[in-house]
Amino acid sequence: MKALIPTGDPAEPVAFADVPEPTPRPHEALVKVEAFSVNRGETFKLEKPGTGERPGKDVAGLVVQPAADGSGPSGITRVVGHPMAGGWAEYVAVPTDALAALPDVVSVLQGAALPLAGLTALRLLRAAGPVLGRRVLLTGASGGVGHYVTELAAAAGAQVTAVTRDAERGARLAGLGAAEIVHDVADARGPYDVVLESTGGRALPLALARLARRGTLIWFGQASRTPVTLDFFDFFSGPESAVIRHFHYLDADSRLDDDLAALVRLTDEGRLHPQIGRVTDWADTATTLIDLRDRRIRGKAVLTLS
Repeated sequence: MKALIPTGDPAEPVAFADVPEPTPRPHEALVKVEAFSVNRGETFKLEKPGTGERPGKDVAGLVVQPAADGSGPSGITRVVGHPMAGGWAEYVAVPTDALAALPDVVSVLQGAALPLAGLTALRLLRAAGPVLGRRVLLTGASGGVGHYVTELAAAAGAQVTAVTRDAERGARLAGLGAAEIVHDVADARGPYDVVLESTGGRALPLALARLARRGTLIWFGQASRTPVTLDFFDFFSGPESAVIRHFHYLDADSRLDDDLAALVRLTDEGRLHPQIGRVTDWADTATTLIDLRDRRIRGKAVLTLS
């Protein structure tokens, strides 16, 4: 089968190669990929790919070989999947506990845009606890996670302040329920009960300073790729006795398939709206990756296999 593999060349990050079709393990289904989406973290990993690494975590398509152990979807079923690798290919083996069926009204394009960003948003808000009536500051809100967090948190009754430098994306987030849009963390007024921080660098200390006393900051990313410096004594000027929690979306008590099914259901019911910034053939993946790197795409980039 054909698959996209990393090249290590920034001018052409991936290239097609002929690779063996995967042999599923007993708990895995073989999925014929119809669409996949790209996550920013994957673009980072392509800069220095490891030997044998194959990208691809967000896929949608058809189960063409059910799992041998009888778990998961049976027959030819439309699914969304979240394998840990290998999804940028014609076929991928996906553990059945990382698959969810797609109803007819949810397209494969929408399905492919859901997994990593949607799972992160869903589990991040669970980690934050009840947000009804609470003030929430969300940094780095321009990406897919920010999109889903804003829509889900606003629907749950939170008063969301979203930080984005992009005016167009700010308007979109306001339309999804954000109470306030600011273009720099320094412009956020606070105090906030919860801070959801994904930028790192200078942004985290600025966001922390706007946290209420005994509030919670959940640190779920470092998109700036710059380490954070904190001063213990800064806490006394506002966020005294605050909690800083590290968050990783895979460290959760719920199952991936259950949470994927919840995201699909919310999309089916019109309560979650995947934003797709570009749809193109997978032959254009290298160009799309460069455009993502250079921030020329707003919203999820979804590649289709024709």
